[in-house]
Amino acid sequence: MAKIKITLTKSPIGYNKKQRATAVALGLKKMHSSVIQEDTPDIMGKVRSIAHLVTVEQVVEEADK
Repeated sequence: MAKIKITLTKSPIGYNKKQRATAVALGLKKMHSSVIQEDTPDIMGKVRSIAHLVTVEQVVEEADK
């Protein structure tokens, strides 16, 4: 399955409690912290709800040698 890298690029301070909780649920604790998650509908829904706070990149998986 595809993976995505999610980076918190803007502070959630001053935003709705649900949006702050969503950032924590994704594993984002501090500014510029990144996590790698599976590209599932559940994760993408969370990312869409805080799209103004995060940057998303596709992760290229290396094949085992």
